[in-house]
Parts: sequence; structure tokens; C-alpha cells
Amino acid sequence: MIAIWHAFPAADKESTVPKPPSFLTAALAVNAAALVAGHAAAQLNEDADGERSRPALEEVVVTATLRETKASQVPSSVTVVDHAAIASRQARHLDDLLGAIPNLNFAKGASRARFLQLRGVGERGQFEEPLNSSVGLLVDGVDLSGVGTVVGMFDVDQVEVLRGPQGTLHGANALAGLVNVVTRAPTEVPEGHGAVDVGSYGVFGAGVAVSGPLSARARGRLAARTDRSDGYIENVHLGRKDTDNVDEKTLRARLAFDISEQAELNLGVGVLDADNGYDAFSLDNVRATLSDQPGHDRQETTYGTVRLDWHGRRASTQAHVGLARSDIAYGYDVDWVYEGFHPWGYSYTDDYLRDRSTLTADVRFNSGPDGRLFGDSTAWTAGLYLLDQDVDLRRRYTGLEEDFASAFGIRRHAAYGQTDTTLGDRTTLAVGMRLERHAASYRDSNGIAFKPRDTMVGGRLALRREVGNGAFLYGAVARGYKAGGFNADGTLAADLRVYGPEVLWNYEVGFKGLLRDGSVGMRLALFTMRRDDVQIESSLSRRNPDGSTEFIQYVGNAAQGTNSGAELEVHYSGLRNTVLFARVGVLESEYRDFVTSDGEDFDGREQAHAPGHQVNVGGEFTFVTMAGEFFVRLEAEARDAFYFSDNHDLKSEAYRLVHASAGLRGGAWSVRLWGKNLADEDYFVRGFRFGNDPRDGYTARGFTQLGAPRRFGVSISKAW
Repeated sequence: MIAIWHAFPAADKESTVPKPPSFLTAALAVNAAALVAGHAAAQLNEDADGERSRPALEEVVVTATLRETKASQVPSSVTVVDHAAIASRQARHLDDLLGAIPNLNFAKGASRARFLQLRGVGERGQFEEPLNSSVGLLVDGVDLSGVGTVVGMFDVDQVEVLRGPQGTLHGANALAGLVNVVTRAPTEVPEGHGAVDVGSYGVFGAGVAVSGPLSARARGRLAARTDRSDGYIENVHLGRKDTDNVDEKTLRARLAFDISEQAELNLGVGVLDADNGYDAFSLDNVRATLSDQPGHDRQETTYGTVRLDWHGRRASTQAHVGLARSDIAYGYDVDWVYEGFHPWGYSYTDDYLRDRSTLTADVRFNSGPDGRLFGDSTAWTAGLYLLDQDVDLRRRYTGLEEDFASAFGIRRHAAYGQTDTTLGDRTTLAVGMRLERHAASYRDSNGIAFKPRDTMVGGRLALRREVGNGAFLYGAVARGYKAGGFNADGTLAADLRVYGPEVLWNYEVGFKGLLRDGSVGMRLALFTMRRDDVQIESSLSRRNPDGSTEFIQYVGNAAQGTNSGAELEVHYSGLRNTVLFARVGVLESEYRDFVTSDGEDFDGREQAHAPGHQVNVGGEFTFVTMAGEFFVRLEAEARDAFYFSDNHDLKSEAYRLVHASAGLRGGAWSVRLWGKNLADEDYFVRGFRFGNDPRDGYTARGFTQLGAPRRFGVSISKAW
């Protein structure tokens, strides 16, 4: 799929777009949008080095499925952002793409967007408590769920977003969906490219990648990138503008070996090194802070991957092992001010030091051309999966007499399988199931220990019907699951310590195809999800005797939740020298029988981090000059208001952002001038409600983290 960004502008900050009153209304709205977008959508395809590529939707292959499948043929809601789109959006890290994918939201609370939500489902933060992710994140098959948002986009081939539970293949870490990052593979001919970016707020980035044959049977690729920025905060007390800075480095290497005509071995290693600052919150909710001990958001992740593919006539085998080790240091100035700011003030810091290791192993067998069953009508897949993860935490908090320490381990074993049966000339039925055994262990320095065990079942039933000219309709039912857990933050009552598994049922229908002689491509998905025993992140704030405020987060089970809506992607390339693109996500969510920790009845309330709409429209115009091809690109993205938490009423405001770029490309080089958030819109990427201001007697109120302001820059790339 070529990258196509969302549809339709959002409301002004002073107004709020009304929520669709029902799923039916949402569906009608999206279908109306589809008709309007018959003259909208698609993106000019452009490689990272500035060259044209991928003219059609069908050419992109989704790799995070049981069998590698063209995105236009997958019977579920999938978005693929290819390397051409990554370059056009000037995306240097994963969070640069998050605002342009329907029904994908994020929670920041640090230097990067640390946590993701798909269709309103996903975590929003982590402190002392262990974490089971609702949205999985893979990089070249390595599981970085919960730690991977510093992933760089340089030399990345594509980012795949699979919405809805991926219960057959990916299991407990993909209750709401999966984000799969695929880096560019080694090539059979020598090639390379380099890029340099310079921009406002001290932005500087440089990267280089080289690839080519190492022998008659071996190929290799090496990519390196560094990125720096001063950040967008001024620390008035310290007289500095770099306390919320970014300093990140990425190094990746891949090797591919042709063992025989039937077998190929792929090896990969990577290092992600982030030494970022964290100084984002102020008592007055502005970009000027007063902290005397600014925080940090550091991460060093090293990973390796081994994959063996063997292809036979009756069956093929894929064996994959991934290993990742992460050292994470996250800390902040709790009081957000300097010592002596107020007579009632206090001076605390809070640091969370985590060492995490993850091992995954997956062995999968797929039927070959001669191995199909039942008269050659049925393809089959069977596999075994293992996850072994350990997380050691040390918390250094001024309010504790001694450091808090905990050890958390997960062991998962799973067996899965799927059949794909042809029913006539145009209909295919897919039936998949996964059985997973989850075992966790936990102990900490407070003498708390848990050893929960869960056996969980997931699966998927999908019916796909071709309707002509490569277009098809589909309907699918999927069951996903997420393991239960336990809380360790603060001094919780015994009945709040443990919570059970969550189950999610996803019902979805959709359409994919090319219209109007191929000039219009459309993908439409309508869905409704039922969540049982919803795991809800709640919070309490407690005033300590010394005047400090302890902010306690914990997770519990609510009775039920529903999430319904739609995703629409449309592109139009029927105008000379012009391509238009549009993408829209609509979401209606609510809880049922949910009472907060404070006793408030939130039955029927919208779920947190579940905006009612996410939209993006834009286009690109090109014309040829004697110096090369000149291009101009304009796009707008928008997001509806949403609650920051399930435990209070603080909300973000609806916002829209406008981005533009223009440049010149010729042959293997390109120069692009770009501007982001041109209207300098203030918008929020994280919010809390508690008492932290001595000037108002520590009265509970809202505190928010602002997104990036207006900025400009230039990007230069060269391929060889």
C-alpha cells in the first residue's frame, strides 16, 4: 500500500465535534466520507532517496501475518506505511507516524510516545507495576512491546499496523492489535543512501546505509543514524533550553545467506541508544518549567534475530528466534519546581531503573503447493511459540527510606494453527485458533509475591468474497486475550492487588479494492468490539504527612466495555501531476457498570485515550523543471477530544495540525524544505489530575504535557 494519510479537518480548539450517537451513525458518516473522497486520497510514491516507487496499492506485502500477504488481500483492517511515505512525512522516529494512522492514539509522559492505543485499547503509563502490553510492537520479528517507541525510521522498509486482536499468531501481547516495523533487507547489488536533516530547536540528524553482496551466496546491509534536538521546553529556573532534549543513536546490521535453493538464513542485530531529557510538566501548563532537578528518559536496547526459511513442495518451515536486552532509566522532578519556591513546598525526585530481557522463539509450518488438503482446496499453518521475559526494577524515590526493588518474570507457551479453504471460485474461509499458557512470577522488597497462571484461547474466523476487478468484501470474528496481573504501586488494599484476564471479541466487515479504472483505491472497515473484564488503569493521590503527594496508579477489572467505529483509507491519482490522499478513523467507546476508586459511577462514559475521530487529508503536486522535478506537499491531521484517564474528567482538546513541504529532486538526490504544525497549535499529549501546586494548597487539578510547536527544517538525501 502506498501511504495515504487521514481525512477531514478537526474542529477548532474552542469547540468540540459532537460524538456520533451510535455505531450506525459512525458507519453512515464514514460511507459518506468515502463518497466525498472519490476525489481524494493517495500519496505520491517516493523512495527515501527521492525516487519514484510503488505505483499501486497491491504491491505492498504484510509480513506480520501467518503467510506474507499483499495488504490489499488481507481480510482485516491493516495500514502499511512504506519507506516512501516515511520520507514524505519527514518521520525520523516511530512517534512521527502516530498522528497519521486511523484509530491509533498514543500517550507520551516522557521524551517519546511510550505507550500506544488501538481503537481505544492500550496502556497509558507505567511506574512500579509490571506491564502486559495490549498493543504489540515488533522490530524485524523481535518483541519490543512496551519499550520500543524510540525506534528510528531511517532505513526502514515499512511499518505495518494490524488492528483488532491478533489472537492466532501473536497472542497475549496483541489484544488490541500490532505494530510491526520491518527494516530494509540486504540487496543483491551494491547500493546505499545518506540523509542529513537540520531544523529549528537544534534539530540535527544524519544517517547512512550501505548494502550489497558479500559473496555469491551472502548479502549484507549496515545502517547508522544519529538524531539530536534541544527539545521544546525552556527551563527558566536553570536558564536552559535543552532540559527536554533528544539524543538518540541507532545502529543496525542484517545478513542474508542462501544455504541452498530451498533454504535461506537471515541474521540481524541492532542497538538503540537514547539519552534524552525529561522536563515537560509545569505548574502553569506552559513550556516554561521551574524544576531544579530535570528528569531523564534513557534507554539502551540491544537485540538480535535469527530466521531460517526452508521451502518445500509439500510444506515450508520458518523458524525464528529473537532476543532483546533493554536498560531503561526513567526519572523526573516530582515537585516540578526548585527548592524554596514556596513555604509549603517540597523537593522530591523519582527514578525507575529497569533491566529487561526478552527471548522469543517461533517455529511455523505452512503448506506448500503440493501439501494442500481436501482436494487441494485448503492451505494450512501450524506453529509453536515461546516467550521468556524477565524485568528487574529499582525505584529511587526521595519519599522512600530505602530503594524499592522488584523482580518480574513471564513464561508463555503457545500452539496455534489456521486453515484457509477455498469455497468456490470467489470465496475463501479462514479458521484459526491459538492456545496459550501464561505463567508469571513477582516479588518485591515489600514482601509482596504473586505467581498467577492463566490458560487462554484466541482465534479468528474470516470469510472473504471477491466482487470483481481485484476488489473483495470480507467479514471476520476474532477473539483476543490479555493475561491478568497484579499491582505493586503505593499502599493498596488487598482487594486491589490482583486483577484477572481480559477478553476482547472483535466483529468486523470491510471492503478493499481499486475503483474508477484504478485511479481510486479504497479500504473500508466497520467494526464493533466487546471487552469483558476490562483491565482499567485507575489512580489515587494521597497526601503524605511531610506535605508531599503520592500519586498511586493501579489496574483493576471493570465489568464490560464496547468500542465501535470505522477506518477508511482512500487515494486518488487520476489528475495530471497531482495525487490526493485521505484517511479517517471514527470511534465510539463506552464502559458498562464501571465505578471508579473514588466511588463515581462512570457507566456509559467514553473510554480514555479513545478520540471520536482521527483524520488527515492532503496532496502533492509535481512539475518538471530544467533543474529537476519540483514538488509541493500539503497535509492536515486532526484529533477529537478524549479523556486522559478512566478515573477523572480531565480531557484533551480537539485539535488540528497543518504540515507542508516543498523541494526539488533529480535522479538519486532530493532537497526538501519542511514545516510542521504551521499554525503553532497548542495540543496535549498527556494529562494527569492531582494536587501538586503549593500555591493553591495542593488542590487536585489538571496538568498537561504539550505537543511539539511550530518548527521548520531542511532534509537532504542522496542515493548511490
